[in-house]
Amino acid sequence: MAKDYTSLAKKIVENVGGENNVISLVHCATRLRFKLIDENKVNMDVLKQTEGVITVMKAGGQVQVVIGNKVDTVYDAVLSCTNINAGNSEEMEDTGNKNLLNTLLETISGIFSPMLGVMCGAGMLKALLILCTTLNILTADMGTYKILYAAADSVFNFMPIILGYTAAKKFKCNPFIAMSIAMSLLYPTMTDAYSEGTKLTFLTIPVTLVSYASSVMPIIISVYVQSKLEKLLKKIIPEVCKLFLTPLLELSIMVPATFLVIGPFMDKFGKLLASGYTAIMGFNPIIAVSYTHLRAH
Repeated sequence: MAKDYTSLAKKIVENVGGENNVISLVHCATRLRFKLIDENKVNMDVLKQTEGVITVMKAGGQVQVVIGNKVDTVYDAVLSCTNINAGNSEEMEDTGNKNLLNTLLETISGIFSPMLGVMCGAGMLKALLILCTTLNILTADMGTYKILYAAADSVFNFMPIILGYTAAKKFKCNPFIAMSIAMSLLYPTMTDAYSEGTKLTFLTIPVTLVSYASSVMPIIISVYVQSKLEKLLKKIIPEVCKLFLTPLLELSIMVPATFLVIGPFMDKFGKLLASGYTAIMGFNPIIAVSYTHLRAH
């Protein structure tokens, strides 16, 4: 029988000042995010000691109650036992209290959180396959191994497509266009051209081909630019032809822009970061490990 979270939901609402103190409520991967009228009414100590609550924090103009994996169930319980209405991401924006670092971290979290589950599952499946081959239960030439490996490796190989979708949701633009941009980066003709060292041009401009399989930053930056382009196009394109003309122009502009500028630039930027980290490791490994530890926290 499923656990009833009504009692926990009522206690949380009571200690954020009651439902009349709540402007809006949304949830992310692990936490309830309350936007309140008066944050001084929040009883932080009681909330932190409440069973089922991991911790409580104030960030980005919100009171965030960390629940964990059951956050969606607790969120539904809050809505069902109170008159609080479900909020949305636009209502929770508070740019006045955010600095650049907070905005960056929130953006990264918003893009990667939805795909953490499938990434963990795929990673564990890969680990199980390694164990099976080590114990000679499976071999790499067996059909069973190939099918399961395809299931695990496809998540990472085609990660730009998944990131295209989640980034589009975060940047509030058309996710299907974003996924189409990502698919063009992984299109067999283009990946074969990279593998074979084929020289390509676009309108006589040389194209610097790089490998986009498992890449992260090129598609995220492309979708961010797409979101700005889409807003502009929606303002200037007549309503009667917006349905087909907006995607036409977005694809015609963003795919070449990604191959010509965004992709190669982000590839070089990533390699530069990797080289810098390698240099630090060579100079003093303790500094590099400490830096990585600080970034992780």
